Amino acid sequence: MPDDGIGASASAPGSAASASAGVRGRDLRFGLSFGDTLTWTTDAKLAKAMDDAEELGVRWLRVDLSWRTIQPDSPSQYLWERFDRVVDAARAHGLDVLPTISYTPGWAADPNCASTSPTCPPADDGRFAEFARQAAERYAPKGVHTWEIWNEPNIKPFWRTGPDAGRYAALLAATAPAIRSADPRAYLLLGGLAAVDTIPSRQYVSHQTFLAELGRLGALKQVNAISYHPYTFPLLPSTRTATGTRFEEIDRTKDSLVAVLARYGERGMPIWLTETGAPTWAPGKAADTPSAPDTTHATPRLQAEIAKDTVTAAAAIPSVDVVFWFSYQDVAPETATSRKSQHYGLMYYDGRRKPAFDALEQAIRAYQEKKGKQG
Repeated sequence: MPDDGIGASASAPGSAASASAGVRGRDLRFGLSFGDTLTWTTDAKLAKAMDDAEELGVRWLRVDLSWRTIQPDSPSQYLWERFDRVVDAARAHGLDVLPTISYTPGWAADPNCASTSPTCPPADDGRFAEFARQAAERYAPKGVHTWEIWNEPNIKPFWRTGPDAGRYAALLAATAPAIRSADPRAYLLLGGLAAVDTIPSRQYVSHQTFLAELGRLGALKQVNAISYHPYTFPLLPSTRTATGTRFEEIDRTKDSLVAVLARYGERGMPIWLTETGAPTWAPGKAADTPSAPDTTHATPRLQAEIAKDTVTAAAAIPSVDVVFWFSYQDVAPETATSRKSQHYGLMYYDGRRKPAFDALEQAIRAYQEKKGKQG
């Protein structure tokens, strides 16, 4: 999910078949990214979220499967029922679940960072991999075969010891075969890369640099697709610029993600946009147009325009297989002390729909109707 400081059967990973599968015969799919909210919501609100996802026309739900949630207090404790209800509700509505398997309980955390932080990496990659194996073993019979391994490992807020491509590559090397040992059909995504510049003082490593380092280490052979979070607000995702927006950095800039993948032998590897969106509340000035300067968030009207344009922009990029909107609902009321990251929802905290809900639904439906006529 955004930090407040920053704007299916599978072929063998890394093979030519898996790399080109997302481009030939492409049909863009859509999803909602929920973070960790569904795990803790009431049964009534969970059912409402599933109904709304169906109405929007999305197929995929991205939900945190936090190791910290399932084994919070000890290695002998398993609280799978917390995630079971999410998977069961989604499958009952014909929706696919993308679990983001991540986050460490205090008892398993790296001692070099605060054990109270869920984004502290594990002290032992093997323990994390074993948890992932058990998760795949449990949920493959329920139709879950697609997994994202961690979230935004290229920035300190989500890799608390500071981003380290070598260390993340080691986590992948342990976890990917563990998941596949339980589910040979597993389709694995790289942990979603935050779209940032390299900023040493904040311990941010750019998405291009981090991906290139993973390529140099051979880590891309562990996954079937990469995951990326191209927030562009207040600009529309389809905006063309001289320097390159976060969307243009997918395939239009010199050092684009597509170019990096090709450089390391993964030409055509599918890209999943597992988060993108725009907040409608934050301290500071709201943007009502894409060119508004010195703004911290979008008006509801501009958020709706961004939601509609997200479908258009993603559909124009051949390497993009799936695009997820973050998020479903605001997780706090709009107050002077609430954070920007709490207000990316298609709905307000009280459940009222923002204009972006209808805008996204209409854009998805228009895309699908157009594809139906072409097919």
